[in-house]
Parts: sequence; structure tokens; C-alpha cells
Amino acid sequence: MMTFPEFETFLKESFPEVSAEASERFRMMEAGYTEWNARINVISRKDIGSLYDHHVLHSLAIAEYLRTRRPETYSSFLAPDNGTRILDLGTGGGFPGIPLAVMFPGARFTLCDSVGKKTIVAREISNMLGLGNVEIVNARAESLNEKFDFVVSRAVASLTDFYPWVKGRYSQSILYLKGGEINEEICALMSRERLRKGSISTWQIGNWLKDPYFEGKLVVDISR
Repeated sequence: MMTFPEFETFLKESFPEVSAEASERFRMMEAGYTEWNARINVISRKDIGSLYDHHVLHSLAIAEYLRTRRPETYSSFLAPDNGTRILDLGTGGGFPGIPLAVMFPGARFTLCDSVGKKTIVAREISNMLGLGNVEIVNARAESLNEKFDFVVSRAVASLTDFYPWVKGRYSQSILYLKGGEINEEICALMSRERLRKGSISTWQIGNWLKDPYFEGKLVVDISR
């Protein structure tokens, strides 16, 4: 269980450029999610005390991956009003989209989930934090008409099930938070979709977050 002061220290060590405004929004998340999770369960009640490590930092693993492995993309996300369009599909209560929207206020995030009560929580948290770069959509993936630059998501399905939902809807990459043994999933996806060699890479979150909880958890990058 990580307290906010511990989270803030780690956040600033990892991302020295994070603003005071962003840090304050991260602080506000604890009260917001605690209140709303008591009404609509979007985080296991046994896990709500681990909000900052198991949910916020897990979401920000995408930012750390970009910072270390794709620094040009990371820099572009940080630019004010960069207009990068990012879809968070299967956002639930707002993960990974809301922490990433706090981290990258110049990007535009669409948080989509087919379960209406989950989008209520995501919308209320987004409004409480004053996130003007977030749109919440209660819909299924196939009903979305807009195209995006990136898709992010947190383990809503196997890669082979998830990819068809977003195929043709992004121009650059899918950044997918996934755990477990996924080599078979990657091989099956590459074969079925005839993806080019080298288009899928993985990054171990445990290299950044030294906690047994993150052992085997990955950022999977599927690039066009």
C-alpha cells in the first residue's frame, strides 16, 4: 500500500517535469475514487487502499515506457496542446486514461466503456479533477467512428480478441497493459493479422516498479 506522499516522491523522481497542478490532481484522486468506489464498485474493495501503486502507477507505466523507449513520442505527448488523439478502450473507472490525461494535458483522451455505471465513475472523477482534455463515452468499440493516433487499454481481453476491436482505428500504436505469458497470444495475433515482423514489442513493468505485484506485467506496443 502506497501513501500519496510516497507516490508523489516516486512520481517526481521518475518524471521530474510533472507539474504542481498535475501532482495536485493525483492527490485528489484518492478521495474521489474512495467516495465513488463505495457507490459503484470499479476497483476491488480490498484493493482500493493500493490505488496509487496498483492503479495509478500501473497506468503511468505507459508514460515510463514512452519516456525510456520512445522518447520522441514522450516529448510530443508533453507538448502543450499537441492534439494527439488517444482512445482508452475498456476504461472501467478511468484506467489507464485518467492518470495519463493528468500526465499529458496537451493530448486528447476518449475514455470508452460499454458498462454505463463504470463510465459514471470515470466522468465524475474527470469532472472533479477538472480535466478538459477528457471525453467519456458509454459505447461499444464497434460503434466508434472516430480514428485515433494511439489506443491504450488495461488487460480487458486477450490480444487476439482485443485487436479486432481497434483494427483500423489508430494510426500509430496500441499500448496495452497485460500480464502473464503472452508469447502464444503474440504469435497467434501476428499470424492471423499478418502483422509485419518487429511490429510488436514488450517492456517489463517490473524493471521500473520494484514490487512483486508487477512481476510478469508488461506494456505491449503494437505499432503500425
